[in-house]
Amino acid sequence: MAYIALEKLLKKETSLFKLILTAAARANELAQGAQPLVPVHSKKVSTIALEEIAAGKVSYKERKTKKAV
Repeated sequence: MAYIALEKLLKKETSLFKLILTAAARANELAQGAQPLVPVHSKKVSTIALEEIAAGKVSYKERKTKKAV
């Protein structure tokens, strides 16, 4: 199993919650057939997603939504 240090994953993001949401969303994309953005060392989509985040290829971007009136 691949080990990716939490410090390496959180170097840009300060929120563990946002990190988990980002990794889950990217893992879903990979499971549906998206191509990995980094050289693959694992068959698990969750590990690949975390490797992409650690490499800086995937990040969390907040969407601005309109408030309902």
